[in-house]
Amino acid sequence: MNKRRVGKSDLYVSEIGLGTMSLGTNEQQGKEIIDRALDSGINYLDTADLYDFGQNEEIVGKAIKGRREDVILGTKVGNHWEPGKEGWYWDPSKSYIKSQVKESLRRLQTDYIDLYQLHGGTIEDPIDETIEAFEELVQEGVIRYYGISSIRPNVIREFVEKSNIVSVMMQYSLFDRRPEEEVLDLLHDNHISVFARGPVAKGMLSNKGEQKVEEKAQNGYLTYSYEEMKEMVQNLQTFATDDRSLQAISLQYVLRHPALASAIFGASSVEQVDSNVAMLDALDLTDNLYTQLQQITRPIVYQKHR
Repeated sequence: MNKRRVGKSDLYVSEIGLGTMSLGTNEQQGKEIIDRALDSGINYLDTADLYDFGQNEEIVGKAIKGRREDVILGTKVGNHWEPGKEGWYWDPSKSYIKSQVKESLRRLQTDYIDLYQLHGGTIEDPIDETIEAFEELVQEGVIRYYGISSIRPNVIREFVEKSNIVSVMMQYSLFDRRPEEEVLDLLHDNHISVFARGPVAKGMLSNKGEQKVEEKAQNGYLTYSYEEMKEMVQNLQTFATDDRSLQAISLQYVLRHPALASAIFGASSVEQVDSNVAMLDALDLTDNLYTQLQQITRPIVYQKHR
């Protein structure tokens, strides 16, 4: 599997990565999914302390025991929760970040995190304090690099200007082309990589696209109406062939921009891992097809999330 460099770091990640949020709470099933991903050449695993309130990190930690050297491990922090209590609140403070990294390390059964990410954020946050926390963790050797998980252009610009982030994770797909308008070129110009989450748009950009539109988009999706979603999926399906599924096309599309390090998919079964890995055998995306895909969908801009 092709690997891409993350920013100016010495991290080289597989061009598709496994997001573990959908693993569920069955340890054996989670291990099987992670093993299949790693055996298929995927080396980037993305989790967060919030997923199943720490249980996801525990499952990931157990699954990679004995294989830690094969994994580029990313997790996230910033959603303040306490064991046994319902709910959480946003907390990007230095004290919280530095206390929670210890908990993530314990749950993951490792003494370092390759990529530690702020799990959200707004322009009102104490950004300088947040950056200071991450910089200290790098100096202490418990994290190798840090990034942010954000779709907010104003927040991204602040971190680009003030910090040493190597990556930004953001939602990006053929149906959510907002990053193309404001942030992809900015990040590429500053040698910061992008991890694309949701590249198959909740399954609506897969071979089950029409079924998923019925399930997920009855009230529309982003600024698209249900009718628009249905029409776009039908049009996109005409490009799918035995040699290149719509899922493969969708992953290839987001990976086209040079800012991209990896497209992150979720999986709740081994079969879903296999269907995403199948993109490796697909025909390459041509310039002509790339342009045609863009004509079927349309660019949209960030309005609420600034």
